[in-house]
Amino acid sequence: MPLSRSLSVTSLSGLEDWDEEFDREDAILFEIAWEVSNKVGGIYTVIQTKARLTCEEWGENYFLVGPYMESNVRTQVELIEPCNPALRRTIDKMNSSGCKVYFGRWLIEGSPYVILLDVGFTAWSLDRWKSELWEKCGIGVPWFDREANDAVLFGFLTAWLLGEYAAQCDDPPHIVAHFHEWLAGLGLVLCRQRQLPIATIFTTHATLLGRYLCAGSVDFYNNLAEFNVDKEAGDRQIYHRYCLERAAARCTHVFTTVSQITAIEAEHLLKRKPDFVTPNGLNVKKFSAMHEFQNLHAQSKARIQEFVRGHFYGHLDFNLDKTVFLFIAGRYEFSNKGADIFLEALARLNYLLRVNHSEVTVIAFFIMPARTNNFNVETLKGQAVRKQLW
Repeated sequence: MPLSRSLSVTSLSGLEDWDEEFDREDAILFEIAWEVSNKVGGIYTVIQTKARLTCEEWGENYFLVGPYMESNVRTQVELIEPCNPALRRTIDKMNSSGCKVYFGRWLIEGSPYVILLDVGFTAWSLDRWKSELWEKCGIGVPWFDREANDAVLFGFLTAWLLGEYAAQCDDPPHIVAHFHEWLAGLGLVLCRQRQLPIATIFTTHATLLGRYLCAGSVDFYNNLAEFNVDKEAGDRQIYHRYCLERAAARCTHVFTTVSQITAIEAEHLLKRKPDFVTPNGLNVKKFSAMHEFQNLHAQSKARIQEFVRGHFYGHLDFNLDKTVFLFIAGRYEFSNKGADIFLEALARLNYLLRVNHSEVTVIAFFIMPARTNNFNVETLKGQAVRKQLW
C-alpha cells in the first residue's frame, strides 16, 4: 500500500547500485526485533505468525535477530550450527572478540533461523558504546533507564553483526535489514552512520511518544499537529528514547507503519511520512470442516465452564447454560488497550440486563500480564472441591 512518497535505496550513502532485477537467492534478509523468541507484547505474535510465509519466500536466506534470554531459549529454540559459511565466520569472529552469539531454529511454524545476542554478557561495553553514541549521534542515554541501556547494547551488537557479515561475504552482498520499533532502531542508525552496504527498513507499530500521551488522558488525535514533541518527551523523561526512535525513522531507507492512523501519528510525532502502510495480519488456522471448528469450540467452552465452577464455588447462583463469556487481552495499559472502555461497556450492559430482568449472566476475563504475589488461596480451594465432587 504505497503512499505518496517513495525513496530509492540507490540514492543513499553506504549502498552500491543494485540491479533492477537480482536473484533473491543472492539476497539476505535479517529481521531484527526485541521480541524475537521473547514475548513482551504484540510484535512477538506478528513476527511469529508471519514466519512460515517469510521462510517459504526467502528460504535459507532469512534470519531473525533478537536478544538471548536463557529461560526462553530452553523452551523455544533449538541451538544448531549455522549452514551459511559467511554467517558461521561472523559468529565465530564475534564470539572470539568478547561476545556471546547463539544460532538456532525457533520452534514455531516455519522453524525460522534465529541469531540471539547476549546483551548481558557485553554489558562491560555499555559506557564505551554510550560515549560513541553521544559523540557520533548526539544522543545521551541516562544510566538509570535499564530498557534504554538494553537497547544500546542490542543496537551496537546488531550493527556489529551486520557489518561483520557484510565483511565476511566473498562477493558484494545484497543485504536487507528490517528493524521493528525503537528498541531495535539503534542498530539501523549505526548501520547508516557507518555507511554499511545494507538496505534498511524501519517499522513502527505505534509511536513511543503516542503511547505516553494517550496513557495520560490527552485529547490525542485532535491535537496531533499541535504537540511540542521535544517538550512532551522531556516532560515524560523519555527524551532519549524518543531520539532513538526518531533517528531510526529519519535514517531508514524505507519507513513503514502498520495502519493509516499510525502513519498520521508518525508523520506528526516522528516528522517523517511513512513510505508504505503494511497492515498486520495473523496467520489464522483454517479448519477443513465446520464441525471440526464446532467441536473445538465446545471443548474450549467446557474447560472454561469447569474453571468458572471452581472459581465461583459457593457463589454459583447463575445458570452456566445462560452465561456469556467476554474477553479482553493485551499489555497492562488501562487506557491504551481499551480496558477503560471495556469496563464502561460492561457497566452499561449490566444496567440493561438488570432493568430487563434478564436471566443472562456475563463473565468477563481480563487477560493482562502483570506482577502478582501468589495464587488466590480461596480460588484454589474452590477448584480442589470441584475436582473432588466431580
